[in-house]
Amino acid sequence: MLTPIAYGLAVVLDLFILFIGLQFLRVPQTAAAGYGVPAKKDGDAVYLTVKGQRDAVYGIVGLALLFFVGVRAEAWFMLVVALLPLTDTIIVLRNGGTKAVAFGIHFATAVVVLISSLLLFLA
Repeated sequence: MLTPIAYGLAVVLDLFILFIGLQFLRVPQTAAAGYGVPAKKDGDAVYLTVKGQRDAVYGIVGLALLFFVGVRAEAWFMLVVALLPLTDTIIVLRNGGTKAVAFGIHFATAVVVLISSLLLFLA
């Protein structure tokens, strides 16, 4: 029973970060606003592209680990990757974003990723 939930949550999270990365590549200004810190129109294009490609690659790496290496590798990946939304929480707070976005999106995401890691370790 736990294994399908663990795999399903991991796949959803990997696809979600892949989607976010693609959004930063496709519509960077909109994606940045959704992140919680709107981008400057005259100078952040390169950084938004870097964020987009990195997020997309994290999603692909997560899927590759799960399907080609196994559940244990994905569990460790999720554990480590949980640092990203935790640091995103701090970035949003330090750069004028709202606490609602910082905690409601980024910190909550970190918690879900940690839960996913735990479920994968238990699967």
